[in-house]
Amino acid sequence: MARLVRWTALTAAAALLTAGCSGGSSDEDKDDGGRSSAGPSAAAPSGVPEALASQTLDWARCEGTDDAPAPDGDWRCATLKAPLDWSDPDGETIDLALIRSRASGDDRIGSLLFNFGGPGASGVSTMPSYADIVSSLHERYDLVSWDPRGVAASEGVRCRTDEAIEAAESVDSTPDTPAEEKAYLKDAADFGKGCEKAAGKLMEHVSTTDTARDMDLMRHVLGDERMHYFGISYGTELGGVYAHLFPKHVGRVILDAVVDPAADTMGHAENQARGFQRALDDYLESTGQEPEQGSRKIADLLERLDAEPLPTSSPGRELTQTLALTGIVLPLYSESGWPALTSALKAAEEGDGSELLALADGYNERDPSGRYGTTTHSQRVISCLDDKQRPTAEETKKLLPRFEKVSPVFGAFLGWDTAGWCHDWPVAGQHETPEVSAPGAAPILVVGNTGDPATPYEGARRMADELGKDVGVVLTWKGEGHGAYGNGNGSDCVDSAVDAYLLKGTVPKDGKVCS
Repeated sequence: MARLVRWTALTAAAALLTAGCSGGSSDEDKDDGGRSSAGPSAAAPSGVPEALASQTLDWARCEGTDDAPAPDGDWRCATLKAPLDWSDPDGETIDLALIRSRASGDDRIGSLLFNFGGPGASGVSTMPSYADIVSSLHERYDLVSWDPRGVAASEGVRCRTDEAIEAAESVDSTPDTPAEEKAYLKDAADFGKGCEKAAGKLMEHVSTTDTARDMDLMRHVLGDERMHYFGISYGTELGGVYAHLFPKHVGRVILDAVVDPAADTMGHAENQARGFQRALDDYLESTGQEPEQGSRKIADLLERLDAEPLPTSSPGRELTQTLALTGIVLPLYSESGWPALTSALKAAEEGDGSELLALADGYNERDPSGRYGTTTHSQRVISCLDDKQRPTAEETKKLLPRFEKVSPVFGAFLGWDTAGWCHDWPVAGQHETPEVSAPGAAPILVVGNTGDPATPYEGARRMADELGKDVGVVLTWKGEGHGAYGNGNGSDCVDSAVDAYLLKGTVPKDGKVCS
């Protein structure tokens, strides 16, 4: 079961390079200009053992993997040690994989740390492919990212085999009968058991708060007095939590494609139903269709697939209702994907599910050989530790009419997802909503896109309000797609404002609108 409600960042899903971290290094790689260890001016995190606070990062050439070669250029990888349990910082440690490319100019500001969302997106594999988008920042910043705990090269969690994932594609994610409901909830519980077996004691230590504390250790070891940060999608929630914990360490922080920090589990699901429906309506209008009629046509297609999946060109695989819905979602993340959606829907109406299946496979990180990525695994382990709410099936069923009213296409799936995502989860959640208030922090630029499907625009204003007066500054873009900076569809105004803030410290007026 792939979830839409956990704010996946498609910049991460589209990454073309995957790099591991090398254990060895040459003298050239170690010549770091003093940037790999904390200088005297870098504020040390409180309560961190000296052995961790004073560690030196051994930057070395990144290694390739079975899936992709090592990144070109001057990218280097290293391993940071952090406490497994931040309540016992002197205890066992875990390894966190980092990647970096040094600032290309002499007038360096410091490190700019990126999180690409998910939760569960690999920064190590995504950062090199994202570098062209942020090339204007590279002259004055070291571009740095990492795999958060529980993700990819940082103790990554795999809860199921590829064969089990493919088998679960036949589970109905919008159950209509008691038998389907039982199978849906059993599949959810089985997934949790698989995560518990795979993660072990790490299962209780992969929260957003844990990762925010890792970030402050990272800041110190990198030698930065303040945290300069670029968070996308879920990365905005992580940035808000960091600002709450360490307001005095906040430097220049961008939050783009903003998660609503005031929404609970049901609120997030309803927000996303509204956001994806809004994006679908914009898509339908672009093709000359009336949104209500176009949505009804798509909903009818999904209902037919619920009863009878479509054949595809992929041997032994059919297009189910859930896979079709996932395939519809993927191209809504970017306006450039709309033509692919038109073609896939036309083919499905004509009886061929191959194109929608291919789109769903892209979202689910399934390659042609049948191997699946693990972003969803990490996503679920992290989000279910964060979120203490566990809606029951009965509670969900009572709210389904409301969800379906918000979106006739996405409502039922996102409603049922609230019951299934953390059903019978083996570890208790930590909070109902994250705390992001950051009194005393430097201004944080919050960028909202009115056409964002995954993190609807309203979350930007709420994030700014939660951060607090004189901290959250909202920049609005009237555009389409998930995220605004570097979007490429007329986002030059946003790009200029963000660059001026990060490079010159120029804070735009709160409420500035780019159209």
